[in-house]
Amino acid sequence: MDIEAVKRTVLRIKTQLFKNSNTYSIGMLKSHFRGSGLQFKEHQIYCAGDDVRFIDWKIVAKTGVPYIKTFDEERNVEIVVMIDASSTMLSGFNGVSKLQASIEICCLLYLLAKETGDFVHAIIVSDGIINIRKLAGYEGVVNLISVLQKNHIINENGMVNISRKIDKQTSSREKINILMKHLSKRREIVLLSDFNDFFDVMTLKRMIYRSNVHCFQIMSPLDEAEKTPYLMYCDKNGDGKGRRSMNQVNFYHKDEFKGPFGKKFKRLKVHERYLEEFVKEML
Repeated sequence: MDIEAVKRTVLRIKTQLFKNSNTYSIGMLKSHFRGSGLQFKEHQIYCAGDDVRFIDWKIVAKTGVPYIKTFDEERNVEIVVMIDASSTMLSGFNGVSKLQASIEICCLLYLLAKETGDFVHAIIVSDGIINIRKLAGYEGVVNLISVLQKNHIINENGMVNISRKIDKQTSSREKINILMKHLSKRREIVLLSDFNDFFDVMTLKRMIYRSNVHCFQIMSPLDEAEKTPYLMYCDKNGDGKGRRSMNQVNFYHKDEFKGPFGKKFKRLKVHERYLEEFVKEML
């Protein structure tokens, strides 16, 4: 992966986003990443002019004295980026794999998060789950690349290691558990995968309609082929040890796969300008 090319692309996007400070604010990314909103701070005695919507009627009933609730606005958002690094993500177009595109999108989020005062927590899912501590800006990009190199997911030259052997699949149970851990804390979740065997359809149906889940399907020309089925692996035991067989694999035509999710399921194509398209979708 050409990190300098990524940085140039990111610079171009940032210039477009923030070129007019009167029109674009640093918080543009938060138009989509809203976090958990307001957090309760304390009760205060009601004074004339206070918003009656914040009166705590339970305290009024007990004491006869009107109190209002006050809140602190939660300004910082933690964006959790879950990247599928399975073998199907190694295919792509013109030297750009789906995994490479996903890593570049994650780098973009690190750099934009620096501008908005937010943080990115990356999770890499391959034959295990790699948690990368939350950071922002160029420091986050450097740390991400360092961890990926340490785990042999990318080479020293920054290119995705397509010869890496994946010994086993991470079980569905493990992936769901890590996802639910962050969903329960109301963090913003970005899923980057081709969804060939990342999550089964039923799990996606339960998750995708949550407002803080943003699902991006990374596609290559092969994935767009009219007669190419999507292989949705069903891990019946939930331990990642089951072998694929005809009774464990469901086939979904690309149009059928999109149907259950509609506009909540966004597609990015590695043979097009996927970084720019990602920004457009998020804003």
